[in-house]
Amino acid sequence: MNDKPLILISNDDSYQAKGIRALTEMLSDVADIVVCAPDSARSGFSCAFSATAPLTLNLRESRPGLQVWSCNGTPVDCVKMALAEIVPRKPDMLIGGINHGDNASVNTHYSGTMGVTVEGCMKYIPSVAFSLCDFRADADFEPLRPLIRQIVRKVLTDGLPVGVCLNVNFPLVEAYQGVRVCRMARGTWYDEVVKCRHPRGYDYWWMVGSYRNDEPEAEDTDNWALTHGYVAITPTQVDVTAYQAISLIRDWHLAPNHEL
Repeated sequence: MNDKPLILISNDDSYQAKGIRALTEMLSDVADIVVCAPDSARSGFSCAFSATAPLTLNLRESRPGLQVWSCNGTPVDCVKMALAEIVPRKPDMLIGGINHGDNASVNTHYSGTMGVTVEGCMKYIPSVAFSLCDFRADADFEPLRPLIRQIVRKVLTDGLPVGVCLNVNFPLVEAYQGVRVCRMARGTWYDEVVKCRHPRGYDYWWMVGSYRNDEPEAEDTDNWALTHGYVAITPTQVDVTAYQAISLIRDWHLAPNHEL
């Protein structure tokens, strides 16, 4: 590693995914890069980490300016392991992605890519997640290059507020209409569990489901931006306190030693 900035990259699609390889190539001239990502897909792991199973690391590639490691754990495990065992110093930036599929709205809470980014944010490292609304293994990430490079350079130069990371989602369109800095939409998943009958006589279930945007007309949300061809940037904070509800709950006048 030399005097360039140091970026740590992880994901939830595995170290072999096209998205993480494309991201590494896009930024190879911007910074020294360490990749530590799961050895296989870990979508939906959010901020989970391994507390009951041992972890292993494998060096997959090493050349000037780049190291690629795999870990048998979760996306957050990869970040923790990289910070503890691999990187020569605290990274100047942490990036999750590029994810195959969007991480807008409530998907933020399920996403392993966002788990990576939140973990970096909690370690006081400027952190950004990049996702493309395309689940295909051979998705084309080249149109994302100019904006990803702009965002990375800006964050490396100016940083981000403490406790704030960025969730950046790209729509799958021929040409972007622009960039929207927006909030996450209120939405929900439904019909999530499908029951099946095994030929050997027992039941099993698949987690599937469909997503519904519960405020489709709200033009200040990430779902609206993506639906209308805009890149959606959602500043996301680690502090999930509902400050507007504090006074409401205080008005309950709860007393631990008083029983109704």
